[in-house]
Amino acid sequence: MSKFVMVDCISTYRMRYCVELNDDDPKEWAMDTVVMEEAKEFSQEHLGEMITSHRVLSDKEEAFEIFREDNEYLKDISEERFTEIGITLIEDYTK
Repeated sequence: MSKFVMVDCISTYRMRYCVELNDDDPKEWAMDTVVMEEAKEFSQEHLGEMITSHRVLSDKEEAFEIFREDNEYLKDISEERFTEIGITLIEDYTK
């Protein structure tokens, strides 16, 4: 018999932006441009994931319910398709 464990993570990226300013503009304007989400992305690097919590689910149906809540646009997905795209099965990582 198997069990399902829900693992919550925070994914961290280093984002980089390059903002042109006039010579007399304070450099803080570049940071303001980024914070206001008006800057174009220059590059990014994924720094990894940090696990914030985990819990054992009662069954696969509980996972399916959470999936539908988290992904409302996929609420009508079949359980077969959900398993294919949303569940990491034992055989997926023991190959």
